[in-house]
Amino acid sequence: MFVKKLVEKASKKQPVGSSDGLKSQDVDPRLAFHYGIPGGSILFAYDSVQKILGIATRDGRIKLFGKDNTQALLESNGTVPSKFLQFIENQGILLNVTAENHIEVWDIDKKLLSYMHISQEEITSFMVLHRSFFMYLGDSLGNISVLKLEQEPCHMMQMKYTIPSTASRGTSLFECMILFGPNVTMGPQTSIAPLHSRNPGQILSQPSVTAGIAATFLPILKVNTAPAINWNPTEVAGGTAVMHILPQPTAESKRVLIIFRDGLIVLWDIQESKVIFKTGVNMLQPLSHETKTVISACWACPFGGKVVVGYNNGEVLIWNVPPITNPSNRAAADKELYSSHNAPMYKLNLGYKSEKIPIASLKWAYADGKASRLYVMGGCDIQSANLLQVILLNEQTESRTIKLGVHLPEPCVDMVIISSSNEQSKHSQDSFLLLGKSGYMYAYDDCVIEKYLLQYQSRSSPSLPKEIMVKLPFSDSSITIAEFITDNPDSLNSPDKDFISLAKSIPPFLPSEAKPNDETRLNSTNFGGLAKIKNLYITGHSNGAIYFWDLSCPFLLPILSIKQQSEDDLSLSGIALTALHFDRDSHYLISGDQSGMVRIFKCKTEASGTATSFISLQGSTKKGSNHVVQSIKLIKVNGSVLSINISYGSRHLAIGSDRGYVSLIDMEGPSLLYQKHIGSELSTGVISVRFETCILHGFEKNVLAVATKDSSVLALDSDTGNTLSTSMIHPKKPSKALFMQILGGHDAFGKGSYTSENIDLNKGNYVEDSKQLLLLLCSEKAAYVYSLTHVIQGIKKVHYKKKFNSCCCWASTFYTPSDAGLVLIFTNGKIEIRSLPELSLLKETSIRGLALSTSKSNSLSNSSICSARDGELIVVNGDQEMFALSILLQNEIYRLLDSASHVYRKDLVVSQEGLISGPLVHKERKKGIFSSVIKSSKTKHVPDMEAKDTKESIEELSSIFSVANFPYAGKGDNLETDEEEVELDIDDIDLEDPGEKAKGQNMMAALNKQKLTSKFQALKGKLKQVKFKNEKSSTKEEQQDEKAGAVDQIKKKYGFPTSGESSVFKMAESKLNENLRKLQAVIDDGARVKKKRAGGY
Repeated sequence: MFVKKLVEKASKKQPVGSSDGLKSQDVDPRLAFHYGIPGGSILFAYDSVQKILGIATRDGRIKLFGKDNTQALLESNGTVPSKFLQFIENQGILLNVTAENHIEVWDIDKKLLSYMHISQEEITSFMVLHRSFFMYLGDSLGNISVLKLEQEPCHMMQMKYTIPSTASRGTSLFECMILFGPNVTMGPQTSIAPLHSRNPGQILSQPSVTAGIAATFLPILKVNTAPAINWNPTEVAGGTAVMHILPQPTAESKRVLIIFRDGLIVLWDIQESKVIFKTGVNMLQPLSHETKTVISACWACPFGGKVVVGYNNGEVLIWNVPPITNPSNRAAADKELYSSHNAPMYKLNLGYKSEKIPIASLKWAYADGKASRLYVMGGCDIQSANLLQVILLNEQTESRTIKLGVHLPEPCVDMVIISSSNEQSKHSQDSFLLLGKSGYMYAYDDCVIEKYLLQYQSRSSPSLPKEIMVKLPFSDSSITIAEFITDNPDSLNSPDKDFISLAKSIPPFLPSEAKPNDETRLNSTNFGGLAKIKNLYITGHSNGAIYFWDLSCPFLLPILSIKQQSEDDLSLSGIALTALHFDRDSHYLISGDQSGMVRIFKCKTEASGTATSFISLQGSTKKGSNHVVQSIKLIKVNGSVLSINISYGSRHLAIGSDRGYVSLIDMEGPSLLYQKHIGSELSTGVISVRFETCILHGFEKNVLAVATKDSSVLALDSDTGNTLSTSMIHPKKPSKALFMQILGGHDAFGKGSYTSENIDLNKGNYVEDSKQLLLLLCSEKAAYVYSLTHVIQGIKKVHYKKKFNSCCCWASTFYTPSDAGLVLIFTNGKIEIRSLPELSLLKETSIRGLALSTSKSNSLSNSSICSARDGELIVVNGDQEMFALSILLQNEIYRLLDSASHVYRKDLVVSQEGLISGPLVHKERKKGIFSSVIKSSKTKHVPDMEAKDTKESIEELSSIFSVANFPYAGKGDNLETDEEEVELDIDDIDLEDPGEKAKGQNMMAALNKQKLTSKFQALKGKLKQVKFKNEKSSTKEEQQDEKAGAVDQIKKKYGFPTSGESSVFKMAESKLNENLRKLQAVIDDGARVKKKRAGGY
């Protein structure tokens, strides 16, 4: 007994048959390339110049699709989702804002993370200024900062220019608390609202001051934010968050539209640092009990005159925004600005509000003429017919709404319109893409959508646009089983230029890249047969078809398909394939399906002639398969086929089924030699069968090792089918078996010897001087190494065992010229490389996005995994993505990895004429849905395009952004006053005091009646020459006595009704007119004094 323990211990320390064994430095599990759409996709970005589509995922990956089937995968440092994704167009730069408020700067050409900027605030909006390196950043506090990307060296520069919340929003919080909030008092805490942040709509709702001067010119208002004021800070902070920053078309370097979460819309003048227009649903409705917040917005006008806003309650409103005007038209524009009402110009009734579906996204597509469209996408977890609608939206449209309801297969999270053009035929094709919540991508021909809306408007019967699911080029079926054969010594060594040419000729992955006469065909003139392909990938599909692909390059190069059931029946069987086996030496291809049908294809070693110059992947013809397939034989077994193995010496075929049957077939007939049922306690499915020859009692014996789903193993006499084991071997706690292999046998092709030598097996009865073979069994929970002799005896003795910490979903062996290893893939994406036979851990890594699941009983898995002998793995996840994984360190089997991932083209030259700031706008307009709710378009002026050169505008912006426009702006959204300035109190201004008039004459004389309106908006200075009184209460007790009636006293003092009256705005307007009259009197008095003094001299 002591000798036995000593031998076992020594064998574990140094495995026999491999003096050195596989070492950790020999392996490097890694992702060689990724093909397709990554799972968990949530966000689009598009470079319209380079024609690059970017897709961000929930786990920090970004997939890029370029022209000519180029694809690249970027991985962030953290596995966090993206909030915003945007290109700096035609510059090879991609900006990714993560959920952790990190701004990543990606170099697309080098595929490297160049820089990362960390924001201290929560980023709620992000916008790159077109044709520049400037970007706006909006945060949850309502502030906007400006960043600039410097390229050499790459870093983000924080510009001094800011748009603080107090400047853009003004004193709306103060107004609400004074007019409507309880327990309002005036106190020492200060909130700044610059004068230029107000428009007449606000002035009408503000309290009047004694002579109107404070309501018009007061730059600073004091508000007490003590706890006595009853308001929710969280709700206010959330409402002030900047949701959208939209540079105004034709004036991007001059104006920017800011939309806050609570619905406030502000047009900001960049050069003058002031608000020139305000509107929005919440400005005049502070008492509304409906919680309505902004979610989405977009421009709906090529010159920035209309903006569409989507809300969380399902409303879609169109707001009017004053466009850029010439100086000659400034007075008319100002008059229109002041007379504008705070109400949306149009409300789209699309049914979202009735179903309480929030408006998740809005996109507007401009078409010169009458085909401009608005894409509205609802965000909802439940299926609804209203999730996506496309509306014909332009001024030529009739009063009735022309729309198309697109029935989506699932709720979607983002949408984008991409385009491509064929340089030879100048053919342009636009595609409308959608991302589903499951990560699938759906595509529609945008031209068909446009045609539908135009034909529907003419009351004809248009055809509905067809939906295309963007997926891997696997025809109309999914992969159920696959084989991968690499390192073919007889493969042809074609030059790289041939593969580059083929890459351009294969069907594009994205539908927008398809050429007008594209067909899924491949020129096979140079096809020399399956034996000439270096990396052969064979896939079996759910419809019974078999496809052959060349994976020598990082894209699927189609070769041929086999769809016929027999030599006479050329149609598809429609039954999913469940097992595949291709023997490269004998060129036999064996397939098994769910019905138990086994097909034996004898393939030709070389292609017979060039009679078929094209091999079609769209359909199967007898001529198309006969140049590769020599013969087809069929035989039926009992149950769905799970495992296949070939005996190299006897040309016998072993088949294992899900019903527990092991069938031995003579391939020459074919004929069924025997069928053996394996009785199992838990699961009868036979997941693996292996032929082997071993020595028993001094005689050579042909053995068939069998593994079942419940991790049981046993041995049969392969010639007769009789059971050699006295009992089945299985672990104490069975789990689902995944893989079984005999180490050191025929499947290792004589390379390496992984055996246990001279181990005392059952008192030495079966041990002679020969080496004993080992059997490896992997399940979801553990891996076991047995002696094959023990298995034949029925002796349960585990030589090596390793329990897994997580659930394993796939396992296989790989081989080097001298050693072997075990690769394990877990459901969480982790990959482990272990040595054989001792199962020690060599390397482990995690492949991001490789989230797999084990297949349920009697169901097909959603994923397909296969491996080659040298450890190259191909993982197909559903129908949308493929991972190519390499295990060995110096094994580089793929060609053109760099060129196939080169999505950015430096040599792309785009003329400045092709990059005008906006589309041309025709002056002639017909009445439509917009003109029906506003004044006649004849009184409107079509805004001119931005006249300055782009470079000049950007240089001017650079100088503006480099200067602090609010030098006293703090880190928060409050601005501090100058120490030399005297704080203004609204209660301390007495314009009627004669003593104050003389000190204010210099300012008042500068004003005149004609310029009064523009001065209301343009005045930036602070009044320093007005003398203030400071009337304060003598004791705290007096202040407490006045708190109870503070609201009513303030309302009454400023002319507002205290309760039960609905004429608030009329009262405010009347009070303003009175104040203006008093102001005019002050101006006239000042003029008379000045005249009198002049006459006196």
